[in-house]
Amino acid sequence: MNNFYNLVSFVTRGKIRRKVLEDLLTPKTPTILAKDISTHRSTVSRTILALEKKRLVKCLTPEEKMGRYYELSEVGKKVLNELNKNFGNIK
Repeated sequence: MNNFYNLVSFVTRGKIRRKVLEDLLTPKTPTILAKDISTHRSTVSRTILALEKKRLVKCLTPEEKMGRYYELSEVGKKVLNELNKNFGNIK
């Protein structure tokens, strides 16, 4: 359980991380995510790499070079639920 709260803390410390997790409730590309959360695509791509490394998101189209789709992993969904339960809409 300690590792779980390390992940919750990791997401809490990054405003963009949380926005990306919240917006990935449906599969999206980094370009779509960037438009949705009003930030640069490079920022979203970097954030996705960090979240993927922590196994919070997963790539649905890893064989593609461009236009990859990502979605929340099961762990990512649990972390997002925990954040919403404890912090509500605080961003």
